[in-house]
Amino acid sequence: MPLDALKGRFSGEILEDAFSRGRYSTDASIYQMMPAAVAIPRSKDDIASALAAARDAGIPVTGRGGGTSQCGQTVNSGLILDNSKHFNRILEIDVENRRAVVEPGVVLDELNRALKPHGLWFPVDVSTASRATIGGMAANNSCGGRSLRYGTMRSNVHAIDALLADGTEARFAEVPGGAFSNHPAQAIVDDMLRIGTTHGDLIDTRFPKLNRRVGGYNLDALVPGAAPVNLSHLLVGSEGTLAYFTAIELKLWPLVGERVLAVCHFPSFYQAMDATRHLVALDPLSVELVDSTMIGLSRQIPLFRRTIEAFVEGDPAALLLVEFDEGSAAANARKLTEIEVRMGDLGFSWRGEGRNWGGVKQITDQRLQGQIAEVRKSGLNIMMSMKQEGKPVSFVEDCAVELTDLADYTARLTEVFERHGTQGTWYAHASVGCLHVRPVLNLKLEDDVKKMRSIAEEAFALVAEYKGSHSGEHGDGIVRSEFHERMYGTEITDLFRDVKERFDPDGVLNPGKIVDPPRMDDRNLFRYSDAYAVPPLKTAFDWSDWPGAGGGFQGAVEMCNNNGACRKLKGGAMCPSYRVTRNERDVTRGRANSLRLAISGQLGPDALTSDAMAETMKLCVSCKACKRECPTGVDMARMKTEVLAARAAKYGLTLHDRLVGRMPRYAPLASRVPWLMNLRNRIPGVAKLTEGLTGFAASRDLPIWSSHPFRDNEFADGAPDVILFADAFNRYFEPENLRAAGRVLRAAGLRVQVATPLDGTRPLDCGRTLLSVGLVDEARSEAERLISALLPHAEAGLPVIGLEPSSLLTLRDEIPALITDGRAETVAAQALMLEEFLVKRDIRLPLQPLGKKILLHGHCHQKAHQVMTDVQAALDLIPGAEVELIETSCCGMAGAFGYGRDTVDISLKMAEADLLPAVRNAPCDTLIVADGTSCRHQIADGAGRAAIHVARVLEMALAEGDR
Repeated sequence: MPLDALKGRFSGEILEDAFSRGRYSTDASIYQMMPAAVAIPRSKDDIASALAAARDAGIPVTGRGGGTSQCGQTVNSGLILDNSKHFNRILEIDVENRRAVVEPGVVLDELNRALKPHGLWFPVDVSTASRATIGGMAANNSCGGRSLRYGTMRSNVHAIDALLADGTEARFAEVPGGAFSNHPAQAIVDDMLRIGTTHGDLIDTRFPKLNRRVGGYNLDALVPGAAPVNLSHLLVGSEGTLAYFTAIELKLWPLVGERVLAVCHFPSFYQAMDATRHLVALDPLSVELVDSTMIGLSRQIPLFRRTIEAFVEGDPAALLLVEFDEGSAAANARKLTEIEVRMGDLGFSWRGEGRNWGGVKQITDQRLQGQIAEVRKSGLNIMMSMKQEGKPVSFVEDCAVELTDLADYTARLTEVFERHGTQGTWYAHASVGCLHVRPVLNLKLEDDVKKMRSIAEEAFALVAEYKGSHSGEHGDGIVRSEFHERMYGTEITDLFRDVKERFDPDGVLNPGKIVDPPRMDDRNLFRYSDAYAVPPLKTAFDWSDWPGAGGGFQGAVEMCNNNGACRKLKGGAMCPSYRVTRNERDVTRGRANSLRLAISGQLGPDALTSDAMAETMKLCVSCKACKRECPTGVDMARMKTEVLAARAAKYGLTLHDRLVGRMPRYAPLASRVPWLMNLRNRIPGVAKLTEGLTGFAASRDLPIWSSHPFRDNEFADGAPDVILFADAFNRYFEPENLRAAGRVLRAAGLRVQVATPLDGTRPLDCGRTLLSVGLVDEARSEAERLISALLPHAEAGLPVIGLEPSSLLTLRDEIPALITDGRAETVAAQALMLEEFLVKRDIRLPLQPLGKKILLHGHCHQKAHQVMTDVQAALDLIPGAEVELIETSCCGMAGAFGYGRDTVDISLKMAEADLLPAVRNAPCDTLIVADGTSCRHQIADGAGRAAIHVARVLEMALAEGDR
């Protein structure tokens, strides 16, 4: 390895294995370049050492933050430095002067969380704010939805501390009095200032006069004028090609106040574009476009479906989301009136007829505004959720033109797409004439690659004709750099080369971007190159709903577009292991990339069943959060089961896996001798003695076997109204929950029958534990027993009610992918959690006040299947109930994960992120409520508090005679 010399003087991690390098070979673009190594620095000294080692080895260096670049800026063949894990401190917040100094790895949302208590924020609000780093945003000259008011990243950077390619440490900031003296890079500074004074007229002539021009180097920042020259503005947008940022000084703004939103509906796309300039004249905070394709796709995504229903009327061709912040409710109301009048003047109102139908839906609720903003911010992922091999491709995505030209430009670009047999998807920043447009292409096909080239050339010619910018937000990277000469002319591009040569004469810093780029359609650089191929793969599950040649596992894996929504650190539940480790390996995107590279043979033979793949999947807790929260629907939990199944077939099972997976099978026998099964917890030293053999952590007590397990004949009420599915966890460990559920249902006047096997053998099971260790065929057999027993009831219209989320919801998720003849779907349609049944069927219960606050934790699968609103509603049936939902990711126990010798520490760290502190801080008389068996155990172990199932809470609230 050419970087061996670095290892002795680098305090962070150095990753050289194929799996790690593969995870950093892509960003959110169409490109893939395998790096020589990946280094994760902890400090500026680490970065200096890495630059020195790379110079000595003759390999390039590329900095990386969230890895969400859409033009290929953060892929290269040399050394990748990931700033996001460690090099991410907020160094200073100066409230009085509204400035902050940060390291480049700070995530935007994390910075704004720190600024909020001070009444400040950093307003370059990019859609990837939950994972975009300030360093990446500065390197890219990011913009965000509110650049109409706040400007671009360049407008909000005061200074940048950086290391030059030769190791020189320098600060780039405003030039005092028009010149620096004794600057560490004085010769470079003098040359840059000379460019500004010598070529000012040329730069003024050739650079587009737009808010959204981010292409090339910001030579206009060097031209003397009304504002002082600030050399940091030359580095902003330089994509890591001139210097390596070590600290960035930012301009801060007062927090936005309470906003209002006008959702303007239009019957045609052209009319929306033509109306934009008239709406911008009202001085809004932002104007964002949502087209009909995005609306339609959002309606198919569970995460966004309800939000779309709340703000979209009918089937408009396009929406403009117009946001106002006028400082007071009265002023905001006046703006809403103004826009109603303006839309009416333009011929759009709900009372209109014919082609001009349309109007304004006013949104004043702050929470709904936030949900709508999340839909808009997820535009890229929503567009990429198309389940087909052709996808919207980013290459002419963020061209910008004047608002007066916007309607004609978009119409003509649509004609270009149509001539090439495709169509574009449109969304984003209408207010500044920068629309994210992506033609739908399949870049695995040579013909579509040729179409991409032709469309790019025609589109950029159009942009030049309108004196626009071919790069309006997402930078240049590999996609657009080769077109600079056509956009700016030879003289300007020669100046770009001069700037690069002065800063980086040896081409060490991120070569191939902005200056001397490869062709944008060089398929050798594509993620799906000429050589890309996936051989037929026998899978355990049915994946036919996914795109690809005949659908399948490959198509499901390739749905990951690398946009990195799974890297968020707060909000929702995805991805709990990444939130603890901050390792790219442990995030959904990292796992999906590893799978894609493995099944296509890029990680060597048998990579799918390798130990490296097992390590990649090890910390996935199968929480299902990605299935719901990833807008492209990457279901890593199911993919992990495929990997486990392949490994189990090849290597067999460990004793630990057998004990976990087959627990429901040996449980009937074990439950007869609970005293024996519980000895491990009661006799000191036994847990430690057996830890190595069983794989169960000695630091954890195992669940206690009940001396009175639940029996199927405990409820026999004649012809049933409901069927109770008694899962193995509640049956053998906490049977009081099943008994409580039966009493609650009986109190509602319902006859209860427990689901029993047709073969009269051991009790029914869903196969969840078998799936968790990769025994898919055995799980299918269990599922067959369960479906056969439940099908007659389901066909009769009887609800099947369960208590354990991971068990009951298996009926709605994995089992239909195991049994594909329609029977499982019939049962799934009747399968309900207890709370869902009570709320959805409007069941009346004789409940009394409890007089206690309820603190509720949601099981991951309840969140993934959007059941939590029903859980809260069921608890709200209790008179006077005060229910507080803990905002958490996974509790960390995740079935047997938290009991594992190798995973117990990570399990507890997951719980400590949100759940356990919230429980510890709750008053002692608060009821802690959690439906998940594993969740209750994590709370007991980690916080020393007993948590109970909702069924028991409802039982407690029953009138005494109804218990």
